[in-house]
Amino acid sequence: MTAGGEAEPGGGSGSWGTGSAAGGGLLVVGDVITDVVARHREPLAAGTDTAASIRTVAGGAGANVACWAAHRGAADVRLLGCVGADAAAWHERELVAQGVRPRLVVDPLAPTGTVICMVDGGASAERTFLTDSGAALRLGPADWSDALLDGVARLHLSGYLLFAGPSRDLVAVALEAARARGVPVSLDPASAGFLAELGAERFLSLVEGVDVLLPSRDEACLLTGLSDAAEAAAELSRRVPLVVAKQGPDGALVARSGKVRARVPAVPATARDTTGAGDAFTGAFLAALLAGAGPQDAAAQGCRAGARAVEQVGGRPPAPG
Repeated sequence: MTAGGEAEPGGGSGSWGTGSAAGGGLLVVGDVITDVVARHREPLAAGTDTAASIRTVAGGAGANVACWAAHRGAADVRLLGCVGADAAAWHERELVAQGVRPRLVVDPLAPTGTVICMVDGGASAERTFLTDSGAALRLGPADWSDALLDGVARLHLSGYLLFAGPSRDLVAVALEAARARGVPVSLDPASAGFLAELGAERFLSLVEGVDVLLPSRDEACLLTGLSDAAEAAAELSRRVPLVVAKQGPDGALVARSGKVRARVPAVPATARDTTGAGDAFTGAFLAALLAGAGPQDAAAQGCRAGARAVEQVGGRPPAPG
């Protein structure tokens, strides 16, 4: 364990065993974050106050994907993540309430990661993030066990894991273990800003062996140096077998073997907060693949979930009940 914390912060969160139906589970490895969402209608006023509606909600790209996959019907969704002791119990409760089985490493040296999401209250509902990754990127190879893949049909990795040394090493270990078992792996690059710092070629070398890449339009263009999203998705599909490029209000592109094979339209929505829309797409897409859908139909499910996500505040699906 990376920092000497406990693997399970509360009752039952780590007792997975081999418990899913044969080949049916989804394991997500990624970030668990506390989001502070501030929606402001007026432009930010430097040096003084700007009125805003502020809420604290559970988030994190990896955790959001897991919650949306469970919300969209995936039967056995598991999450490996790292949090600080300050919010471990709360995050576990939030995940369990969404139907996710969490295994949360508790890091005694770092607080739970926190993101301040500043959301334009206008029609675009565009968001700007201030990110303190905290414990989220302190997962390491010592937190991995091949037994985590027991009963798992798909492994999904949050791209945020690639932006720190220990979690980057964990990605390599998890990829090797999944390949050894024949478990397909998907990855979402997660952040154009952090991706630019890491570098496109280094990123692509780190994700060698991934079966499905789910970049945003900006991430696809950044990774290829191309300005056209379709061309970028097609080019990426020469490196990764299946590329599904998320384009927000322009839908999604499905590319294989150097060609765009499908253009999936977006679902109309009135946006309140675009935080987590890409995570919603990814979670619903993976749930559909687990249910036997093809990539185009799964992308359509992703677009539906993304549309629903932007109509609410925060990156998680509505709480059950």
